[in-house]
Amino acid sequence: MIIIIAPEDDLPKEIDLLKQLFEAGLEHFHLRKPHKNYKAHCEYLNQIDEQYHNKIVVHYHHELINEFKLKGIHFQEQNRIDHIDNPGQYFKGLDMFGKTISSSFHKPKDLEGCYFEFDYHLLSPVFSSISKKGEEGRGFDVSHIDKTIVGMGGVTADNLKAFDTLGYKGVGVLGGIWLSDTPVEVFKLMIAHFK
Repeated sequence: MIIIIAPEDDLPKEIDLLKQLFEAGLEHFHLRKPHKNYKAHCEYLNQIDEQYHNKIVVHYHHELINEFKLKGIHFQEQNRIDHIDNPGQYFKGLDMFGKTISSSFHKPKDLEGCYFEFDYHLLSPVFSSISKKGEEGRGFDVSHIDKTIVGMGGVTADNLKAFDTLGYKGVGVLGGIWLSDTPVEVFKLMIAHFK
């Protein structure tokens, strides 16, 4: 499983590149734009061909799931802490039928102890971040946790085996794609690894 996370701030030609990544086989795109309001999220989504909407998971403005045929919603760590204790209430107004629900974690212990059944869990930082300077990798080994865990932090096409060894079912990539000179080629190498 490869998840590509959107850069926080829009990049030149981001939508064009995203289209190329979808064409290359991208199945999980996490739309994480903390500085965009609801309207700006809609404008972003409207630039993407509808055929790819079912591959997009939103981090903010979960009610977008009612407007667009999206893949699912994602809870940032604080959002999960604030809302998942009473999930019935939170999901009340959301059309979640057939959609994915995922969340971010920063400690394996919190992930292991979380009673809510997410479809998958993002855990970071496994290795030192490429996009966030100073975020040191912690080398978390999750082999003993029986949940679908996706490792984040310092993901490159060259260290995917290390993620496998630590028990991850996939990787979440940000800097390794968006800061690359050849993002589509890097993504294709990653896909080849997971096949």
